[in-house]
Order: sequence, then C-alpha cells, then structure tokens
Amino acid sequence: MPARTAPVTAARRSWQGSPAPAPARPPRAFLDLGAVLTAPRCARAWTREILWEWGAAGLADAAELVASELVTNSVNACVGLDQAAIRLILTLDQGELAVLVRDDHPGAPQARHPGADDESGRGLLLTQALSDRFGWYPLEQGGPGKVVWAVLEAAPVAPGDSAPGFIP
Repeated sequence: MPARTAPVTAARRSWQGSPAPAPARPPRAFLDLGAVLTAPRCARAWTREILWEWGAAGLADAAELVASELVTNSVNACVGLDQAAIRLILTLDQGELAVLVRDDHPGAPQARHPGADDESGRGLLLTQALSDRFGWYPLEQGGPGKVVWAVLEAAPVAPGDSAPGFIP
C-alpha cells in the first residue's frame, strides 16, 4: 500500500516560522548581602536603581525605606551568627511591588514600641505604615531562617495617562 500524506494546510503550517512569544514574566531581581552595617545603604541604592530600570521610579521612595528597614532588622537579628547571609528580593507584578528579605535568623521579627527619644526600633512600624500588607514566614527547608515581606501598590492610573514618577 503506498504511503499517503495529508496536504499541508495553513493550520498545519502554523508551527513553522516565528514561534509565538513567550508570556511575559513579572520582573524579579535579588541582591545577596552580608550581615554588615553597610547592607541597608546598599539595599536602598540597589532598590532605587532596579525600580528605575523597571520604569517604576514612582515607588522608589517608599520601597527604598521599606527595603532599608527590613535589611536593618535582618542585620541586627543576625549579629553573632556564623556565616549569616541576607537576600533582598524585589518583584513587580500587576501594579504591586513585593519586597522580601530573607535571613538566617530563626526567630520571628518583633515590633518594638520605642519611646520618643529612642533612635531605633521603628523599622517594622514604618514598614507597616508604608506598605499595603506585610508579614513573615519561616523557611520551609527545615533550616534556620525566615522571610519578611511587604507589598506596596502603585497608584492607579487612568487609561492613557502615565503614572507619576514612572519612566516610559
């Protein structure tokens, strides 16, 4: 019996040529830091640069402060730990910026209630005030550590307008 092949139709030919574009992934970036006193300053500068690259500079002021406070808390929590590492992660999806800070300290973050003259202890209070929601969770791998996170929402933009502070 001779072999038969079906005629090539446009529908069968659709796989040829350019592949369909992959769905866009939300931008994500991370920065590994040591548990050192200069880490919060590095976190602020890096956060501002990443948001500028993503065209989300309007979120930079609040995001810098949140990142800096969360990293400062991680540095303070990791004092005395051997080989302590901190990772700052930023993701931007559907108008929400997530700021996550992972560290090797197993304990839960504790909000303090500083007095008027205290110079520290306001990090989680500032994070709560600046973010739309925040929280923390322990690492699942069974090892020590946790992730503290905060979500900031971009201001809604009317169709056809550009968001203030956003770079097209």
